[in-house]
Amino acid sequence: MRLNLREIIGNPGAALPFEAELDTDGLDFPAVRAYVGKPRAVGRVTNEAGVLKLTGELTADMLCVCDRCGTEFDSRKTTALHATLVDEDDGENPELFLLEGTEIDLDEILRTNFVLDMESKFLCREDCKGLCPRCGKNLNLGPCGCGKEIDPRFAVLEQLLDK
Repeated sequence: MRLNLREIIGNPGAALPFEAELDTDGLDFPAVRAYVGKPRAVGRVTNEAGVLKLTGELTADMLCVCDRCGTEFDSRKTTALHATLVDEDDGENPELFLLEGTEIDLDEILRTNFVLDMESKFLCREDCKGLCPRCGKNLNLGPCGCGKEIDPRFAVLEQLLDK
């Protein structure tokens, strides 16, 4: 989506609100099984003494897979949007985005902020216990029937305890 900023470029103190949906093509993450609707962004671009700043919030509802136990779960991701819009960019700062005349590519800004804010590990809950490494049972549902594994270096000592 292209956003025309002609109204606020030469007008310090002016603001332009926006609402947009982000296309999920190319937003592939290993733990995200599906997006429940398109991510929605709401925000505004303001002219602060000649500097154009974009602020807002992007919300995405997703169906995810837990990285520890493999359970599917619903997740809501809210990303704060922050970007500075400039005429020239040296490519060093990820928060700087180029104006194309009097317009910006809003999809590029939304996509970049969303990807940079994405978690590296998806968990169904903070205290997820994962799977038993021997039998594969989901330990969040209760303990498995496996006994405690003994270090093979102490196997001879275990024979003494059996007597």
